[in-house]
Amino acid sequence: MELYEGIISRRSIRNYTGEIVDEEIIKSIIRAGMFAPSARNRRPWHFIVIDDRSVMKRIMDVHPYSSMLAEASHAIVVCGDKNLENGPGYFRLDCAAASQNMLLAAHSRGLGAVWLGVEPREERIKAISNILGLPSHIIPVSIISIGIPAKITSVIPDRFEEKKIRKNKW
Repeated sequence: MELYEGIISRRSIRNYTGEIVDEEIIKSIIRAGMFAPSARNRRPWHFIVIDDRSVMKRIMDVHPYSSMLAEASHAIVVCGDKNLENGPGYFRLDCAAASQNMLLAAHSRGLGAVWLGVEPREERIKAISNILGLPSHIIPVSIISIGIPAKITSVIPDRFEEKKIRKNKW
């Protein structure tokens, strides 16, 4: 898949077949995340791979938009390390870039994926941190749900909005 085509054709996929994705493919998706840009190349991220159904169920109990985990092969929790960030709040940006790389990598492999927001919702941060036993300096930023799509759509909506572009000033 050509890069530009991959970017504009990627969609949030929430329905999966339930089939298991190979661990090497999951690792390749995380590798793509680790190639994201980060402030001063600090790379303040950690990734928790979840394939245990009971852990996914516990996440579904606390995250209101995570029902797709019931059929997902894996979930990857992208966490920021406050001890490694360039400055206050930068881990959020760095982990967002890693999350987007992972979504694109999953799409390029023919997989479905969706970004579940955790940060900045304090109740989600606390609940996910408790479920995963995270130390206080590790903050869950997003959860990437991954699976084999139950349905593939080729429709690409036109999301380009000329009115949101300014030149040289507002």
